[in-house]
Amino acid sequence: MPFRLRSRAVPPTESTTEDAVPAGVRIAGAFSWNILVVVAILVVVGIVIIRLQDVVVPFLIAIILSALLVPLARWLQRHHWPKWAAILTSWIVVLAALAAMTVVVTAQVRYDIPSLQRRVQHTVNSAKSLLATHPFGITGNQIDKWVNDGTTYLQGHASSFASGFAAAGTSAIHVFEGLFIIIFTTLFVLIDGGRIWAWVVRVFPRRARRRIEAAGEAGWRTLTSFVRVQLIVAVTDGVAVGVGSFLTGVPLAIPIGVIVFLGAFVPVVGAIVAGIFAVIVALVFNGWIQALIVLGIVILVQELESHVLHPFLTGSAVKVHPLGIVLGVTAGSSIAGIAGAFFAVPFIATANAMIVAAAHADPDELTGAGHDSDPDERAVEVRSRR
Repeated sequence: MPFRLRSRAVPPTESTTEDAVPAGVRIAGAFSWNILVVVAILVVVGIVIIRLQDVVVPFLIAIILSALLVPLARWLQRHHWPKWAAILTSWIVVLAALAAMTVVVTAQVRYDIPSLQRRVQHTVNSAKSLLATHPFGITGNQIDKWVNDGTTYLQGHASSFASGFAAAGTSAIHVFEGLFIIIFTTLFVLIDGGRIWAWVVRVFPRRARRRIEAAGEAGWRTLTSFVRVQLIVAVTDGVAVGVGSFLTGVPLAIPIGVIVFLGAFVPVVGAIVAGIFAVIVALVFNGWIQALIVLGIVILVQELESHVLHPFLTGSAVKVHPLGIVLGVTAGSSIAGIAGAFFAVPFIATANAMIVAAAHADPDELTGAGHDSDPDERAVEVRSRR
């Protein structure tokens, strides 16, 4: 009887296992794992930011304020100002601008109070007359009853409002803490920003330092350009809407201009909301004709901003598509409210510039990012060696 070898099943090797899975599935799986890791890191970072928002938000405000003040201080130093004098002058300019806005707004509010009282009383009487007619049919007695019911409700829930005032007091303490962080962070960035960034770069591995340095330079350049452009646009919007409101006879023209100025720092959305506020004030105190005129002024200013100011001032420094601005502001406001809407666009523009710069940087081309001195001191050192 001939001897037969029994065939045994050969265990699949690694190559046969890989061949059993299509290449597209393997690539999709690897890509999905990378995406999950990135999302997990972003979630952790987001949780940390939310937990430390009382520190993170003032720190980010300080960075944006530094992006405005550092170029001014550097410009003064290039014109042979001492460093301490340049930094002090930069702070004086900011504080003087804030003080001037506060004084002017307060003065106009105090000046317009008698006129506002008369206009408010006239508006209330007109509203009562309108509500008393068909189809509303709301009489003065019903309005008085609603007022009395509201007063009774407030008296019955006084303890709840007391706790709310206590929470407001706690929030005021956090505001002062935030101001402390903003002032000292901005001050140290102005004094020693170069050394701080050099220390941050040295934290990373040596082969990654060139990419980090290039990303930081591009991000800072984009952030300073963005802040400068937004400041010019905000001043233009505020002055145009404020002057238009004044010429139309709308009360509180200067406060309206200041609100539009502050709202313009939230691109697209902020200026629109501030413009709606101006239109409402004109409608309440001056009627629908002046409200339509103010609406036309707001629309004209927005068109000039979108088609003239931004393309002329921004150029290629800040490359963010309008769709990205709208989606970024919406997502930021839904995640972190007003702070998220304010930081959304500068974050997107800066992150985009940093990613592009890091992708095109040569990792083997180290430029001394880990040096202890700032760029100005390194330039002096190079000249002394020559």
